[in-house]
Amino acid sequence: MVIRQAELKTVCGITSRLPENQSPEVAFAGKSNVGKSSLINGLLNRKSLARTSSQPGKTQTINFYRVNQELYLVDLPGYGYAKVAQEIKAKWGRMVENYLHGSRQLKAVFLLLDIRHAPSSNDQEMYSWIVSQGYEPVIIATKLDKIKRSQVQKQMKLLREGLALPSGTKIFPFSSVTKQGREEIWEVIETFTKGESHE
Repeated sequence: MVIRQAELKTVCGITSRLPENQSPEVAFAGKSNVGKSSLINGLLNRKSLARTSSQPGKTQTINFYRVNQELYLVDLPGYGYAKVAQEIKAKWGRMVENYLHGSRQLKAVFLLLDIRHAPSSNDQEMYSWIVSQGYEPVIIATKLDKIKRSQVQKQMKLLREGLALPSGTKIFPFSSVTKQGREEIWEVIETFTKGESHE
């Protein structure tokens, strides 16, 4: 994918109405510190379009990034950060559920996991929840540069078993440092969004 144009088009908070986009959307879910912003910046070849933060739980909005006026990358609020009040967590949950049910253009949901660790109970819950909403999550294993190459297959097996993934489910390792995995992830995005744009 050649990125000619990328912009943060819409930011939806807890009380916002979802945009009625005419172009296909793919959404990214994951724990607060799993590297969603870094992934989006890496996919878009931008340094800081999606804001990365050293404070997990910072993204409390659904952010829509428009790419080449053809499709949207949608950054969902991070989950699983202990310091966020239960009341806010519940509102985030409703906001994300509203989006998964309410978007007419959502084609795929990507779930990000840290390749260094077995899936947490939060990860397992999120995976089951996305499946229950009618989507088959595509798994992206982030922070690939943090482990040795010899460990990759072992860690991928850990993720696969930790989520009890159906056989044939693909996991895409990704490094925001080396950009390894970028082309493969774009290929998957394009299989979901090709020929769908109306804007």
